[in-house]
Amino acid sequence: MLKTAYRSLLCLVLAATAISGCSESEIQPLRLGTNVWPGYEPLYLAREIGELPGEKIKLVEYPSASEVIRAFRNRALEAASLTLDEVLMLVQDDIPVKVILVHDISNGADTILARPGIESMQDIHNKRVAVESSALGAFMISRALELNALSVADIDIRHLEVNAHEQAYLNNEVDVVVNFEPVRTRLLNQGAHEIFTSREIYGEIVDVMVVHEDIYENRKDAIGSIVKSWFSALAYFNSNQNKAASIMAKRLNVSPDEVIAGFDGLELPDEQQNSTMLGGEKPSLELTIARLEKVLKENGLISNDTPIPDILRADFIQN
Repeated sequence: MLKTAYRSLLCLVLAATAISGCSESEIQPLRLGTNVWPGYEPLYLAREIGELPGEKIKLVEYPSASEVIRAFRNRALEAASLTLDEVLMLVQDDIPVKVILVHDISNGADTILARPGIESMQDIHNKRVAVESSALGAFMISRALELNALSVADIDIRHLEVNAHEQAYLNNEVDVVVNFEPVRTRLLNQGAHEIFTSREIYGEIVDVMVVHEDIYENRKDAIGSIVKSWFSALAYFNSNQNKAASIMAKRLNVSPDEVIAGFDGLELPDEQQNSTMLGGEKPSLELTIARLEKVLKENGLISNDTPIPDILRADFIQN
């Protein structure tokens, strides 16, 4: 009995310090953090349809991407679903990570919404703009301003967590919000309209799954299970779209039809596309990283001398 207690304690210590020694079956489930976003919803669909092994994986949902990033930085999470620009911010801060899956490419699902009367980006001078304090929020507004020959000095930035945007808009506390699904759909239903979307910067907003580098080395079985579950859920969604949308709608607080419409603004790469983006001698996502790094540097979001290491891994993609 003493030996059993000692071994259990030892496993906990090794898991906490990411040192191998105990089998993965003796380690706590790998914690994967997300915020509410349709592009991550197949993870929760996988859990609902029994494709996500709970003994290996624990999904942890946060109200905003900012909180996911904080939890990942503080090692409260072993894995996280983030935008690629947010990953580059982590790398700049010397947090070793590996990108092991591409969730989606935003093609209209990320948006800047405005009140009636604000007809275009040119009308947002001195307007109150709600932006989440994260790399994505800063990136989105920076690119929209840049493409419209405007600057941050032209607007009144209000830093709000994304889960506070909807209420701030309804309370007339802000005029414009930098947001995404499912809040996008709910605000459109309240009379807001789009003045800029990710279609105008296609390929620049990419959602990926990252793990800490030591987790990549020591938790391969759990990581493999996540990736397998993801593609199982995508297959289910593609073949049972209406049923899958009904399951997702309950979590996203929109109708099943709105769930399906929300996915119209996303591209969900399959296994072959993931393999091309993450693997081979020249992963195609490297071009996206180079473009993102340039934009982030130009907007002062990362330093000019921050090297971007080899962070892409296709080890777990089957095709």
